[in-house]
Amino acid sequence: MAISRPKFSKGKDASMNPALISYLQSRRSVAANLLGEPGPDPETVRSILKVASRVPDHGKLAPWRFIVISGEARQRLSTQFGAIAVRNDPDMPRERLEQEQTRLSRAPVVIAVVSRAAQHPKIPEWEQILSAGAVCTCLYMAANAHGFAANWLTEWMAYDREALALLEIGEDERLAGFVHIGRSDLVPADRPRPDIEDITTWLD
Repeated sequence: MAISRPKFSKGKDASMNPALISYLQSRRSVAANLLGEPGPDPETVRSILKVASRVPDHGKLAPWRFIVISGEARQRLSTQFGAIAVRNDPDMPRERLEQEQTRLSRAPVVIAVVSRAAQHPKIPEWEQILSAGAVCTCLYMAANAHGFAANWLTEWMAYDREALALLEIGEDERLAGFVHIGRSDLVPADRPRPDIEDITTWLD
């Protein structure tokens, strides 16, 4: 979906961007197993990542990094994740085993967002972690803006040190999520959303 760039100027409603508002109001993820070929090529991935990196980042630390998983690496890693899952649960049903063996091969391209949050004399670690979450959201929307469907998932691999080691994610790093990117003509149905009045406090 093409999204026009907001124009900020003085005057009533002068900065409204109907296309962007419409996109945000209807944004929905497509299930990873429904994302098909073709995925973004390397040049497009670089463009998506440049957009994704434009997030709030107190201190300009860039407390996150990207791992782009495509081609044969998707199935190789999926098979390795499947082996870890079997060791953790030898009696898992066959259907689940098949699911475990396709964790990263469902979509043409998967981008892992790695949080590098660390102690800093001025920037709280919590703010760095929040920045990584913002990157995941922006990465998802950047993929949409480039004409692709996407889905942000974490799954058990994000919390398993053996799985993280396969991705060369260090002991001092954390996985913020996998963003699966591909094509889909599916228009997902919306899901229930919170009542804004229930979660909002007004201080006038």
